[in-house]
Amino acid sequence: MKALAERTEGLKQSSIRAITQLLEGVDGINLGQGICDMPTPDAIKSGAHRAIDEDRSIYSHYGGIMPLQEALKKKANEYNQIPITSIDEIMVTVGATGAFVATMFTLLNPGDEVIVFEPYYSYHCDLLKAMGTKLKFVRTAAPDWAIDFDAVDRLVTDRTKAIIITTPGNPSGKVWSRQDLETLVALMQKHDLYAITDEIYEYMLYDGNKHVSLASIPGAFERTITLSGFSKTYNMTGWRIGYAVGPEPIIAKMGLLADLIYICAPTPLQYGVAEAFGMSDDYFKEMGEAYDRKRTLMCETLEEIGFIVPWPEGSYYVLADFSPLRERFEGFEDDLSASHTLVEKARVGTVTGRSFFEDDINGASVLRFCFAKEYPILEEACRRLKEAFPAT
Repeated sequence: MKALAERTEGLKQSSIRAITQLLEGVDGINLGQGICDMPTPDAIKSGAHRAIDEDRSIYSHYGGIMPLQEALKKKANEYNQIPITSIDEIMVTVGATGAFVATMFTLLNPGDEVIVFEPYYSYHCDLLKAMGTKLKFVRTAAPDWAIDFDAVDRLVTDRTKAIIITTPGNPSGKVWSRQDLETLVALMQKHDLYAITDEIYEYMLYDGNKHVSLASIPGAFERTITLSGFSKTYNMTGWRIGYAVGPEPIIAKMGLLADLIYICAPTPLQYGVAEAFGMSDDYFKEMGEAYDRKRTLMCETLEEIGFIVPWPEGSYYVLADFSPLRERFEGFEDDLSASHTLVEKARVGTVTGRSFFEDDINGASVLRFCFAKEYPILEEACRRLKEAFPAT
């Protein structure tokens, strides 16, 4: 038979999914995949039920239902401080990933260069590679994940077209400061670059850190596509509702492509998530406090065991260094062996560090832990870890 498309070469199952499958046979607790398995708020579920009962089941406009677009416009203006003036600058998508795909197809041609910061979210890079773009990497390092903007400047060529950022970061938990973003905007203007910014963890913030959207910085909006969604904030990863915010000419082209790929996001579920905007702001306060408590439990447990732990500024992941454990336990030669050791000895799943770096060696001593779990489940996972790997 004839060969498959070249873009499929090199694609393989994410290690996140592989560890999930290993855990199924051992009554394991998954601290790897960002499943976010707390309950979805009742208001959102009721809104979706009502839409289904009322047979709101036909295609929506590719940009989304108007009530949701209007609510997103208000949120983008007030919370993100993004200067949009029309719902034509908002597009509802099939998850934030659908927004990323539409953005990628709209902005990039095969052969274009894209700058990515390591550690990165692997789905971004895999999709960009499948698109035929050339990735150029800028390393950041724990504990503060500082950006070397001179290194960014040196990487730019006449083929460089875009920069990808995620704030708060997955897997690092880095929250980009306003100063970081202002410096980035100056580089974007200097080299005429676009930015694609993934802000899906925008409400998970700790230690007084504030979320600043790149598109809110003067001079950034006209060259920035902001991606976000509802999966993480409202514990609904399987609903697959996300959105993009950007200049109307770009959003219009993205909408045409999204219409070709999947027509629209599921209409009844759009009505459901529209109800989220009528919920009290207390929801965000309580969610933030709950995640901060879980972060403390997760980080203190790992530190007690012997990990080197850069506490995240945002999101709900910890990228922790297990290298000190090699002196006390077998099975920690590298990230692959360490992830399997945690499954075998503690029945706890993680994600290998190599999932977040272009060169496997750069992730060979770290694992990513996700603490987006019900508190009693997270407590049990931490108990298992401490029992399997007791402190000295």
